[in-house]
Amino acid sequence: MNGPRGTQLPRFDSSGVEIAYERFGDGRPILLIHGFASNGQVNWVDTGWVETLTGAGFAPVLIDNRGHGRSEKLHDPAFYTSRIMAQDASNLIDHLGIGPLPVLGYSMGARIGLFLALDHPDRVSALILGGLGAAVFGPLEDREEIVEGLLAPSFLDVDHEKARMFRRFADSTESDLGALAARMRAPHISLQPGDIAKIEIPVLVVVGEYDDIAGRPEPLAECLPRGEALLIPRRDHMRATGDKKFKSGVLEFLDHLPR
Repeated sequence: MNGPRGTQLPRFDSSGVEIAYERFGDGRPILLIHGFASNGQVNWVDTGWVETLTGAGFAPVLIDNRGHGRSEKLHDPAFYTSRIMAQDASNLIDHLGIGPLPVLGYSMGARIGLFLALDHPDRVSALILGGLGAAVFGPLEDREEIVEGLLAPSFLDVDHEKARMFRRFADSTESDLGALAARMRAPHISLQPGDIAKIEIPVLVVVGEYDDIAGRPEPLAECLPRGEALLIPRRDHMRATGDKKFKSGVLEFLDHLPR
């Protein structure tokens, strides 16, 4: 296991961009892809996921997506499409020689996981999509308002409700606001049910009951040949991340996969 997050994380060159990652445990590898404005530490260590997975015999690999955490920060939206970020994840799998393996993504990380499974199917043996449901079929609402909130002088200058939520979280993770704004402005690649249906591996779709960002899990799961839906009671987009039912559902799903 690597040292505290404050120390220098290992990095590798992903098509000219420095990407940071961290490894834990000695069991079966599983790749964890964090959400927007988060990082590996906040999304997976602080919420207890690393402890849960290592305790179940897995060896989590945490990636800091480009523009986040300790990875390189770029301010050009052209470098932040979900397809490009999925290539970073694929490059990390190849760099470590650990594929194919299960992939767990949350929110933005789940969307990256979908493109990873579509573009690099030989890298992914199973997929867990947290915080992403029916909303995958449309663009993120209020995108420009969120960008304005990220670039505002301070949180106190943001009036838009959803923008305030994103700015508050970005400030709490000490994120590079210019890089986040670039990611938010990246060209949107739409996905349709026919695209999703091409993913033939087992997929678990997990969404909080009160998550008005992700949408319901069932419409996405029903498009997948081997999809399952899990609804987490009384949880919204933020509070579902480390929920016990989320973790137990994922462990049960992973337990039924071929060894």
